[in-house]
Formats: sequence, C-alpha cells, structure tokens
Amino acid sequence: MAKFDLKFIDCWFNENTSTIDKMNMDGENFIQISFCSGYSEKEFYFNMDKSTAIKFAKTLRTEINKIQN
Repeated sequence: MAKFDLKFIDCWFNENTSTIDKMNMDGENFIQISFCSGYSEKEFYFNMDKSTAIKFAKTLRTEINKIQN
C-alpha cells in the first residue's frame, strides 16, 4: 500500500498547506480539513461527517464550474 500525504498549497501564501484526511474518533469516522492561516501561525480544523462531506464536495464542484478562465 502506498504511503503518501496529500497536501494543498495556498494560492497566496506558498509556504502554507492544507490537508484532507479521514479521521476516526470514538468510533465515528469523519473528514478533517486542516489549514494554517496566512496571517498567523495558527492551525485550524474543519470536521465533517460523511453526508456533510458529500454535500460540500457537490457544492465545491458547482462553484468551480462557475469559474471562467
């Protein structure tokens, strides 16, 4: 099995990265998006259950489709 980290680089602050991981706490699975603020050294977390993550993904795709090059 491949071992790798999926990281996303901020478009304005190239040194800051975000990660998306599947987490498990107290028997509950959830998706965690972590990111570092470009203006401070604080790290923030956004946690979603499966149904919320699916809705988030659909909404994100809709918003991406609205972007015109």
